[in-house]
Amino acid sequence: MTNFRSKLASFFTNRWFVFVAAMWVQSCGGVGYLFGSISPSVKSSLNYNQRQVAALGVAKDLGDSIGFLAGAISELAPLWVAMLVGALQNLIGYGWVWLVVAGYVSTPPLWVMCILIFIGNNGETYFNTVALVSCVQNFPKSRGPVVGILKGFAGLSGAILTQLYALMHTDNHATLVLMVAAVPTVVALAMMFLVRPVGGHRQVRPTDNASFIFVYCICLVLAAYLMCVMLLEDLVDLSRMAVTIFTVILGILILLPVAIPIFLTISEVEVGGERVPLLVEEGNAEAGKSGVKEAETPEYILSEVEEEKPKDVDLLPASERQRRIAQLQAKLFQAAAEGAVRVKRRRGPHRGEDFTLMQALIKADFWLLFFSLLLGAGSGLTVIDNLGQMSESLGYDEVHIFVSMISIWNFLGRIGGGYFSEVITRDYANPRPIALATAQIIMAIGHFFFAMAWPGTMYIGTLLIGLGYGAHWAIVPAAVSELFGLKYFGTLYNFLTAANPAGSLVFSGIIASGIYDSEAAKQAKGHLAGLLDVDEPLKCKGQICFFLSSLIMAGFCIVATILSIILVIRTKVVYKNLYGKSRT
Repeated sequence: MTNFRSKLASFFTNRWFVFVAAMWVQSCGGVGYLFGSISPSVKSSLNYNQRQVAALGVAKDLGDSIGFLAGAISELAPLWVAMLVGALQNLIGYGWVWLVVAGYVSTPPLWVMCILIFIGNNGETYFNTVALVSCVQNFPKSRGPVVGILKGFAGLSGAILTQLYALMHTDNHATLVLMVAAVPTVVALAMMFLVRPVGGHRQVRPTDNASFIFVYCICLVLAAYLMCVMLLEDLVDLSRMAVTIFTVILGILILLPVAIPIFLTISEVEVGGERVPLLVEEGNAEAGKSGVKEAETPEYILSEVEEEKPKDVDLLPASERQRRIAQLQAKLFQAAAEGAVRVKRRRGPHRGEDFTLMQALIKADFWLLFFSLLLGAGSGLTVIDNLGQMSESLGYDEVHIFVSMISIWNFLGRIGGGYFSEVITRDYANPRPIALATAQIIMAIGHFFFAMAWPGTMYIGTLLIGLGYGAHWAIVPAAVSELFGLKYFGTLYNFLTAANPAGSLVFSGIIASGIYDSEAAKQAKGHLAGLLDVDEPLKCKGQICFFLSSLIMAGFCIVATILSIILVIRTKVVYKNLYGKSRT
């Protein structure tokens, strides 16, 4: 019984279990990606025009990206507090929207609806912050894969929740809003004490590579499975039993990664002696000889240990590995005392060290990253928010198929962006923003396809925009942690995400919606005027609806690519210092 309790305790404190729990939170935490499915029902039930729907979309984007409070709470309070606040906001915001759409309460003014959408969607900033802060700290040497996978599951949440909605088998679109209010809240409350930084050995372990490969395989199978199921449900009238079976299989695939911490706990790979602290204990005699105060040096000594230790140290028995690391730490403490390792900062932190938000705000690299994200991700978010209207304007009746497809490509973009950016940096010591520039070129091509509106280009454009947009959210957080440190990562990341609604405000709230309503008004005055109901919102039909706005967004993506290339040039030396030693 004692052994079982020990195993159970080890399981819940295993960093891989925390990672899997964070995946589950993220798999239903990206509710903003369902706005394309929700907006048509909101538009029809409340009799909104496209500009009013765009205003709701901007409020949604602001809620999704203004995470200053989430970052502050994650630094000042236990992470479960942030998770609880996010769950309550999600329930209150979207719960009230459901009451309005379902007709249980009177329709409030547009500005009140914007506030409700903002509050509800702002809940996911807490989910994102808790998941990323916890897992980046638990896996400091695998930031690309960890961020890519977590952000990937957030991007896939739209397709997952759509499948759950299909299981309900109802034509009442208000039910989708109710599901958005309830499901993420329940999952977040269930996981809020489990997703947190855990102690123990956080270096790269021999089992990590195989574990990440297993997770990647599950991700690819999950994306392929969801794509096949959606296409099948769109082309064939499936029975309720078939939909139920498909949803159960989906649930099994989502739960499957928990096999990793179960296996590691049973095999005791990361239990007992394997949990070796990275820093010398305070009373260690050898450390005491250095004369360097522990409070001044742990972050630097930790960094130097990671860089200087031989690669075969992790393969040694626990006792021998601990002895070797202790010897190396003692030498580094002595070197710090003699000045060989810089301990005192010179006029603020340098790239790769810990920046506060105020320190980062005066750095050109930070603003290059911000505006590159604003132009690239902002244009992609505009497509996501207007995908329902884009598909309707080209004559597609089933809007949800494109919403779910872009969710899947978004997911694969995040997974692929995390993986390939990690290869670029860790294997070749090249700046991670190279991958960001590549993603923005892909998005520019996708916007061009949307503008041309050739047969089948909705599918191609959805693929390219989904991949490129998703890659942003795997690459940028990892780059932020590398260039500006981990200590204030939550605050820095949440500031950068404000670029998303800023871009959406201009691209969707002004450019895309303005052009759409203008073209719809022109069509209403023409030969369709006599066929339109007086109370029916204006709708635009044809390629012209999003032609000009798509070309404008393609141009902005090219500008974003140029900004990313400038950042690559500026940080080339930084990445050589960060990863060059690991290749020798």
